[in-house]
Amino acid sequence: MKNLILLLLIFCLPFSCSSQDKSKTDKEKSEIKPSKNDDGEWDIDVLDTQYDYFLSAIAKPMNQYSESYLKSRNINLVSEWNSYFSSGKYRNVIESSISYDPRENYGLKFEYKLYQVFAYVNWKYGIRMNGLSGSDVTRF
Repeated sequence: MKNLILLLLIFCLPFSCSSQDKSKTDKEKSEIKPSKNDDGEWDIDVLDTQYDYFLSAIAKPMNQYSESYLKSRNINLVSEWNSYFSSGKYRNVIESSISYDPRENYGLKFEYKLYQVFAYVNWKYGIRMNGLSGSDVTRF
């Protein structure tokens, strides 16, 4: 199944008045950059129906995490993810890098959903991410 997680990881982008026919370099095409949605909040949508199932049935609820905990984990997980992307490891799953600024205040909802993307990749594809907490790692 070639429809893999980072190809499916889409950050909600607000509508723009600028022209959309500008061609992007390969680096820009292979990097996910978070943007604010129309409500001014950072958000992500994962276009994989199993991700919604994972969030509702398997993932720990958002209220079991603090924003600072998730942010510290996401800093490490994004670094690990980008390292895998750069090296070509798991190239069938990790097809884009993630742009993540640790100084940005993304908010609890965004940090939770991003963290759960890494937990989901572990659950669905068996990719072990060292930044996941022990209770969020699927044992194989």
